[in-house]
Amino acid sequence: MSGGTDRLDVDALLSDGAVRTVVCCGSGGVGKTTTAAALGLRAAALGRQAVVITVDPARRLAQSMGLSELDNTPRPVELPGSFAAPGGSLHAMMLDMKRTFDEIVEAHAAPERAREILANPFYRSLSSSFTGTQEYMAMEKLGQLREDGDWDLIIVDTPPSRSALDFLDAPERLGRFLDGRLIRVLGAPARTGAFRLLGAGVGMLTGMLSKIVGAQALKDVQSFVASFDAVFGGFQERAERTYRRLQDPGTAFLVVAVPESDAVREAAYFVERLAADSMPLAGMVMNRTHRTPVDGLSAEQAMAACTELERQGGHPLAAAALRLHARAAGLRDREAELRGRLSAAHPGVPVAEVPARTRDVHDLAALREVGDALGGGPLTV
Repeated sequence: MSGGTDRLDVDALLSDGAVRTVVCCGSGGVGKTTTAAALGLRAAALGRQAVVITVDPARRLAQSMGLSELDNTPRPVELPGSFAAPGGSLHAMMLDMKRTFDEIVEAHAAPERAREILANPFYRSLSSSFTGTQEYMAMEKLGQLREDGDWDLIIVDTPPSRSALDFLDAPERLGRFLDGRLIRVLGAPARTGAFRLLGAGVGMLTGMLSKIVGAQALKDVQSFVASFDAVFGGFQERAERTYRRLQDPGTAFLVVAVPESDAVREAAYFVERLAADSMPLAGMVMNRTHRTPVDGLSAEQAMAACTELERQGGHPLAAAALRLHARAAGLRDREAELRGRLSAAHPGVPVAEVPARTRDVHDLAALREVGDALGGGPLTV
């Protein structure tokens, strides 16, 4: 980054045994999935036992790692000998939010109660499509893997989102919904205690709701609330514990961006939000940056020389080369200006840059190239 911004030492971060979790966050389309996978591969080359959690629906991660598919269980990635240091390994998994939700229910409810919840139509809808469920389950799976202890480094590719709020606020938002007034009123006939004292008022309300949403749908909600009460305490406790882990020194957040106006604006917001929530920000990754072979030749100088050659009517190849350089230099300078604004607003945040590629990342060799860019050069394994 221009403006004297420090370079992010990715290798030092990945080699630090005290760092157990790296969270890649940022808006959609900036390369979080590729970054997470490349970091995992780089960590294996540095001797870490790494696992990558992805939520990317395009499943590019599986393809780039040579896996036919990914599911909710970490799968080993077969690495050539030159790709991993002794003791280093790489696993990968794709978050299945419903299966993860089911696992929470099964862990916190008696078998019969768990079966009731899992079979409930309202629960099936909630666990598959409720806003924020994917973000919450990403955090839940992170907590599970931390407790398992099978890996010494977990790298999380957060859900594609336009706001850091979605990932950081998911536990509170989902918990607020499950413990909210509306769902408690909906479930009142199935409950005991204070709601029963409301008597006719609740009966009138649920009668109206029954007409609006349907008697069977209301019955499903009531049944779910009654069954889920036994699970809710453990559910919230796990959410809060995972959230606290995100704030501890063993976690490092990386904000991923590209040098485009909207993405840079989003990245600035992510940095500010992480600071406000006391989340440990390690730095930023700026993907798809552009450079020119001749840094000292500005776009204006190149175009002026091109115009003069064309006026003289000679050296058409040289004029074409200057015109191409002028376009590339213009892009380079626009990106530098955007990065300069970001570094001026957040001067203490180190940055690693990854140059734009001419081809998509589709195999381990390409992933290693991205990792080499992140780490500042190839590793000798």
